[in-house]
Amino acid sequence: MAMRRQFPTRDVLRRPRLRPVDLLVGAAVFALLYGLLRLGLTLTAPFSPAHAPSKISTDPSQLPGYALRSLARMFIALGLSVAFTFVYGTAAARSRRAEKVLIPILDILQSVPILGFLSITVTAFIALFPHSILGLECASIFAIFTSQAWNMTFSFYHSLLTQPRELDEAARLMRLTKWERFWKLDVPSSMIGLVWNGMMSFGGGWFFLTASEAITVNKHSYALPGIGSYVATASAQSDLGRVLLAIGVMIVMVLAVNFLFWRPLVAWSERFRIETTEASEQPRSIMLDTLRRSHVPRLLGRPLQPVVTGLDRATRVFGIADRPLTPNVVRRRAGDAVFGVVVAIGVVIGAASALNYVQRTVGLDEFAHAFALGAVTFGRVLILLVASTLIWVPVGVKIGLSPRLARYAQPIVQVLASFPANFLFPFFAAFLIATGISLNVGGIVLMALGAQWYILFNTIAGAMSIPSDLREAMDNFGVRGWQRWRRLIIPGIFPAYVTGGITAAGGAWNASIIAEYVTYGHHTLVATGLGAYIAQATVNGEFAKILTGIVVMSIYVVGLNRIVWRRLYRLAEARYSL
Repeated sequence: MAMRRQFPTRDVLRRPRLRPVDLLVGAAVFALLYGLLRLGLTLTAPFSPAHAPSKISTDPSQLPGYALRSLARMFIALGLSVAFTFVYGTAAARSRRAEKVLIPILDILQSVPILGFLSITVTAFIALFPHSILGLECASIFAIFTSQAWNMTFSFYHSLLTQPRELDEAARLMRLTKWERFWKLDVPSSMIGLVWNGMMSFGGGWFFLTASEAITVNKHSYALPGIGSYVATASAQSDLGRVLLAIGVMIVMVLAVNFLFWRPLVAWSERFRIETTEASEQPRSIMLDTLRRSHVPRLLGRPLQPVVTGLDRATRVFGIADRPLTPNVVRRRAGDAVFGVVVAIGVVIGAASALNYVQRTVGLDEFAHAFALGAVTFGRVLILLVASTLIWVPVGVKIGLSPRLARYAQPIVQVLASFPANFLFPFFAAFLIATGISLNVGGIVLMALGAQWYILFNTIAGAMSIPSDLREAMDNFGVRGWQRWRRLIIPGIFPAYVTGGITAAGGAWNASIIAEYVTYGHHTLVATGLGAYIAQATVNGEFAKILTGIVVMSIYVVGLNRIVWRRLYRLAEARYSL
């Protein structure tokens, strides 16, 4: 008997009905596009370096517009940081030769203060766009990028190194192309740590917002409309009321970003947890549930589907498969030798040029002075790391192991981490002036306000990544107290803690630039340290001293990373990866 063909019913062919949630999401998308259009129009405003304003209006009615412009710079820098993270982290983790060069460069870059970048990039971007405010905007966005990218890159790089061996071998045996492996294994397996470190990097961008919007380089001051430059102007006028108003706007903005952006990402990233059983409690997000119920995201993503399909087919046809399990040892050693010689020649030529420039300007004796100042700042960094570990590791573990607690604690942690601590510097400076406490002691507190959160956020991410079945097994066996920490928690969070420690150390060195040199009204507080040395050289336009300070700071950071953190990285890779 012939079978009758069954056709789809009318209900299947019918278009989905327009629901109220679709109208809400559609209106939000339209508002976002309208805001981006208005922002694009402001980037074409005329600009003259000779007549550029050094301060902006502190009229409270301007604050909402300033806040939105600062937020736009932050998200543009975050997008650039994600792209940099994927390219740089993959190259460092997948190539032995590239790793030997890229990771030391990353160590140096994370230790170079934002003022060190601004001393070069501001002039370059203004020359690139000589008659438009776009040059100064690019310099500001690049400065924010330098405060976000390194932490995310370290996290992604370490996630690739500690991938489960079974998944790595499966990807090679299946001859996945590099493109397929990247999107199907590398990015998903690192998603939880990447989201939390992205959240921390975003907070780091807020911390340096004042330095990136109110720029003083080579005795020239430039101010971009933004909440960071608003605080800088109000601080210069000793107007603490306006500073408090900006702090209130900042808190509202951080909470809104957490609700609309970071909380949905945290809930969405749970789908990439590597475990054999599902957790009893899952993070929830009202925003994510709203997007999932709406048809608008699927309609907007439909035009991109052919592009994604075409890329997948192209990589399947022309892509190169991942490295085999048995590489050619002879070819690898020969390539390593040639690569090492080329790198050594480049390093020698660069070091000789830098030393020659310093010798001709301030003399090589300046290095001895800078190293002595660096030792003082190094002591502050060590105190910060020890105190932050003792305080925030237990807190981070508690939050990470409890989804219910994380639901309430995340907004609080996000406000604390994202809140620009240098907004409090005017109040802290006034307190130090009134009490007579030296900035040599107070500088440790100011550095901690910007750097301690790296340890907290990475600890939370590490605790959340511990498989639920391992936690349930410990509960079933009744393992409690120190035994539970030694057998489960410390091994589980150790790789993430190492990432947090190395970025916290780098962040502390970077934060020393604004923590050891604080200006409030007509008062300038200066601490003894390498950060204050670089800050003063930047304000005075002494490029030889800037170079000297950056080189010395890089030596301290790279030396600490090589002696301590790299060995801990290898230990985490060998013993504490899943």
